[in-house]
Amino acid sequence: MFGIGIATSSIAVGNRCPWARARVGAVTSQHRSDIRLGPKGLDFLSAGLSAEETVRRLIDESEFPDQRQVAAIDRNGGTAFYTGPKIPSINSGYQGVNCVSTGNVIANPDVPKAMVEFFEGAAGVPFVEKLLGAIDAGLAAGGETQPIMSAALLVVDEQDWPLVDLRVDLEPEPQAKLRQLWEAYEPQLEHFIVQVLRPNDVKPRKAPEPVQA
Repeated sequence: MFGIGIATSSIAVGNRCPWARARVGAVTSQHRSDIRLGPKGLDFLSAGLSAEETVRRLIDESEFPDQRQVAAIDRNGGTAFYTGPKIPSINSGYQGVNCVSTGNVIANPDVPKAMVEFFEGAAGVPFVEKLLGAIDAGLAAGGETQPIMSAALLVVDEQDWPLVDLRVDLEPEPQAKLRQLWEAYEPQLEHFIVQVLRPNDVKPRKAPEPVQA
């Protein structure tokens, strides 16, 4: 699996910043987010470029590299990130084993490190829970200097479509709402796969229990 857990103080982070493709890798485009870099980065990874080569190409071909923040992970677990020298807020990135984190407008440079350390230390924890827990760890380490208002969870696995694509916008504590959405979605995960690949195997759903007045 490849996945991204992300939260920020601006709206629609799930639409603008995280990108992932099954059996290929994942890319994030942050700070003055250039949405074009996500699909372009995935195409580079699909063509066999490493995460490091992908980030370098994205920055080399960007019109405003000094304002961009980009990270990538490739199919071999290689990671890379870049933070532009003209980003005015505190910003940093940190790499770990099979993971990478970047942030800007953050309270201190150690926020991405805290996220990576949680992810690496969560042995035996399911993948999605690692991503959600990493968001919590980043917030506990200081998070952003502004209250976060949107959060997203994007995961790809074996199919060509996202296994999970959940988004929260303009909500106080969106990370808590994101976890609630995941807890509601997880029991239906297999159903959504089966209905695509083997629709004749889908079992009728039980009608909801009536609410007692």
